[in-house]
Amino acid sequence: MNDLAVRKSKMIYWASGIVSICGIIFEVLFGALGSYILGDGVKQYTLTISLFLTGMGIGASLSEKVMKNLILTFVWIEFGVAIIGGFSSFTMFGITAFAPYGTDAFYLYFITLLVGGLTGIELPILIRKANEIGVTLNKSTARVLFSDYAGGLVGGLLFVFLLRPQFGMVKSAFLVGCINLAVALTILWLFRKEIKNFTVHATFGIIIAILLIIGVFFGEAMAFTFEQKLYKDPIVYMEQSAYQKIILTQDEGDTRLYLNGSLQFSSTDEYRYHEVLVHPTMAQAKSHENVLILGGGDGIAAKEILQYKDVEQVTLVDLDPAVVNLAKSNQRLLQLNERSLYNDKVEVIHKDAFSYLETTEEWYDVIIVDLPDPNNESLNKLYTKEFYSLIRNHLKPGGATMIQSTSPVFATKVYWTISETVKSTGLYTENLHVDVPSFGNWGFVMASRDEIHLENLSINVETEFLKSDMLVGLTLFGKDEDSKIVNEKGEKFTLVPNTLIDPNLIRLYEHAWKNY
Repeated sequence: MNDLAVRKSKMIYWASGIVSICGIIFEVLFGALGSYILGDGVKQYTLTISLFLTGMGIGASLSEKVMKNLILTFVWIEFGVAIIGGFSSFTMFGITAFAPYGTDAFYLYFITLLVGGLTGIELPILIRKANEIGVTLNKSTARVLFSDYAGGLVGGLLFVFLLRPQFGMVKSAFLVGCINLAVALTILWLFRKEIKNFTVHATFGIIIAILLIIGVFFGEAMAFTFEQKLYKDPIVYMEQSAYQKIILTQDEGDTRLYLNGSLQFSSTDEYRYHEVLVHPTMAQAKSHENVLILGGGDGIAAKEILQYKDVEQVTLVDLDPAVVNLAKSNQRLLQLNERSLYNDKVEVIHKDAFSYLETTEEWYDVIIVDLPDPNNESLNKLYTKEFYSLIRNHLKPGGATMIQSTSPVFATKVYWTISETVKSTGLYTENLHVDVPSFGNWGFVMASRDEIHLENLSINVETEFLKSDMLVGLTLFGKDEDSKIVNEKGEKFTLVPNTLIDPNLIRLYEHAWKNY
């Protein structure tokens, strides 16, 4: 081969690696979009990966029908990936905000299949072009595939450690689209002598570049207005952390925190939730010296616990430093948590709750479990018999725990399955629920090494809602929310503990909340 042919073949290998990086980024980006907007991360990642690979298979099959001008075909495929993939996140937020229910899921799965199909056409065309230039088929195939597989690894690492945490899903899509376009324009220029009407094709590329650059600089702000439609009140803070999307809204004194779209609290009634979460447990426990909070990065549960003068140490384990940093810096949150996270008695540890309990040798008088609902595999493990067994094993004799357990009204089977799972560890349990206007009737499972007699417990600290003589009343459940669950045929539902091996809770949770 002459020098020009060598340069062209090398550029083909570089192009295959770069477009592979872009392809894997779009693949995981679509999974992240589905997880954030549609929920159930495992399901969404499974579907997007399956659809993307299916699309690649269809694209590879269609590539054999490309007989004329391989390079021009490749260029226009990259134009397509750039514009479709670049605008994917932006469009997804717009559809979610304005289109009928279910349209966003259809759109996501459609573009996943489409971009996968376009990606699948790329590599066979590049292999054939390299062979056409003069590289033997076995070498061209091996080198292009090596570039493809190596690019896949680089793309995954870039998305996890750079793009999503630093740029977010909207800007990341536009940036990756720009890279696809840059590859297309470079190839177009290098092979310009083989292409008729070069100027026409280049002009289309420049138009796409202008659109993508506008998207990079202004798309996120416009998508913000779309996302605002999903929330009742104006968004005053938004951050995509390494673990979740954090949204803070505020309107006329009502501050609300959302994680991945799920409401965590409203400042107008959070006291109802947190007082029931904390004070019955503190009343049950024989000592308060050493307290563990799992979750609760907003610092409000810690505030309630610090009312007890005999508390010597509070360990708060929250995976996401971004939530804790927000709770320590936002003035409205500082008013709500009364600067509890700055208290010398409070130690914050950023670690997975399951891993923490597996490795710590500490024993606790009180363990408060204030974790998000079990709507994916990662959170499901924090609602298993194995996890609750770890909690039991770290409770001192006379100790008590309280576990937030979702709504017994909206997710009756889920609530009582959590209760059954806690009970299966051998702990004594009690079931409580309370009306929290901002997100409905909410349930808790209280557990202890000792029998629980709520009628004998007293709340001896300042509260806004909870009184000692109310405790027994919190254990009364209506017919449509108690443990006597029956199906449409009148058959009794059998409660089965949730385990790591048999994660039945995710299925129940997804079914329960699909209409809310």
